[in-house]
Amino acid sequence: MNFSELFKLSSLLCKFSPDGKYLASCVQYRLVVRDANTLQILQLYTCLDQIQHLEWSADSLFILCALYKRGLVQVWSLEQPEWHCKIDEGSAGLVASCWSPDGRHILNTTEFHLRITVWSLCTKSVSYIKYPKACQQGITFTRDGRYLALAERRDCRDYVSIFVCSDWQLLHFDTDTQDLAGIEWAPNGCVLAVWDSCLEYKVLLYSLDGRLLSAFCAYEWSLGIKSVAWSPSSQFLAIGSYDGKVRILNHVTWKMITEFGHPATVNNPKIVVYKEAEKSPPLGHLACPPPRVAAGPLTSSESKYEIASMPVSLQTLKPAADRANPRIGIGALAFSPDNYFLATRNDSVPNAVWIWDIRKLRPLAVLEQLCTVRAFQWGPQQPRLAICTGGSKVYLWSPAGCVSVQVPGEGDFQVLSLCWHPSGDSLALLSKDHFCLCFLEMEESMRMAFGQRGDCT
Repeated sequence: MNFSELFKLSSLLCKFSPDGKYLASCVQYRLVVRDANTLQILQLYTCLDQIQHLEWSADSLFILCALYKRGLVQVWSLEQPEWHCKIDEGSAGLVASCWSPDGRHILNTTEFHLRITVWSLCTKSVSYIKYPKACQQGITFTRDGRYLALAERRDCRDYVSIFVCSDWQLLHFDTDTQDLAGIEWAPNGCVLAVWDSCLEYKVLLYSLDGRLLSAFCAYEWSLGIKSVAWSPSSQFLAIGSYDGKVRILNHVTWKMITEFGHPATVNNPKIVVYKEAEKSPPLGHLACPPPRVAAGPLTSSESKYEIASMPVSLQTLKPAADRANPRIGIGALAFSPDNYFLATRNDSVPNAVWIWDIRKLRPLAVLEQLCTVRAFQWGPQQPRLAICTGGSKVYLWSPAGCVSVQVPGEGDFQVLSLCWHPSGDSLALLSKDHFCLCFLEMEESMRMAFGQRGDCT
């Protein structure tokens, strides 16, 4: 692996363009656009205030910068740097802003979710959508950009409106939810998943014309759904619950085909448990370049992965019973791009990431870190999972094994978030004030994808 130098950053705002040519980052009120390969600065834009949100248009020609404190959105063009657009929501305020899939319309959500304003960059026309619901995930586009689904709340009932993005005509229907929490299209755009709040376990599946295809409820009278994810092929819907289990629905009957538990003690010999362990110098002979891991804010020590022998007791966290949003249940889950694997994290076992084999419907591996897992993300092209824990390391897992790599540089670079380049050849690592790029060499990428499983340094 090769690393770039550190660059300044604010608010963890750093994103690759969809075509992979550019990398945009924010430093206070400045927007910096770099070449994604050379990291040479191509454009530098100055906004009117600190940037709180950054988003590329789908065609990578425009960049949206949202200034929520001022209720402003500024749009910049890469082809015509002298062109710019400013959208002012005025006294209505601004809490969210996003592109439509055509890259020529901007959807702004006003304060208190009073309305969504649709601004056209081509005709300068303005349209309004009333009654958007304030929920975890209330707006979603199909992957082909043809349809928009919006969660609404009116007359004390939940509704979903489906818009045709070409002319903004809509289909409107109510949902059988007490307090709708989120909606998400299947990747093929044929089915819309709707789920209720954590107080009621309910998942509803609707067709494009608003017909209810199926309803799923795993249990009652307990905290319900915490996370939902579609497989890239749209064949499976994974539902993470507060009971610490993931339930998989199939796309034929919409019935549960299996459920994955996350026990605190692993005693299945078919599961490979990679346990991160500290290591003190001097260094011995290693199969890979010697890594180091940040053990604290002032000291750093080396570490490596060891394959633990069964049974393995994972570190658990006892949730506070008198506080809202307890740290229990499946807080994160994601499918690999080839549909073969599912990665999950149980919030009551915060240091562990579980890897599941979807083809065989069984657990495959567990990665137990020394620190709490902050984020993980699959590479866009290969089944390669990147993990960060807030320390100065990045961790990679593939069917070949797993590696931990120290981020070089002066001081303590704490990786709080990460994002993949669309090609999967590089990875942006983000800290509170800086970011750097991690370039995966081709030989290393091939080894991670097809190498021997014994490589676990």
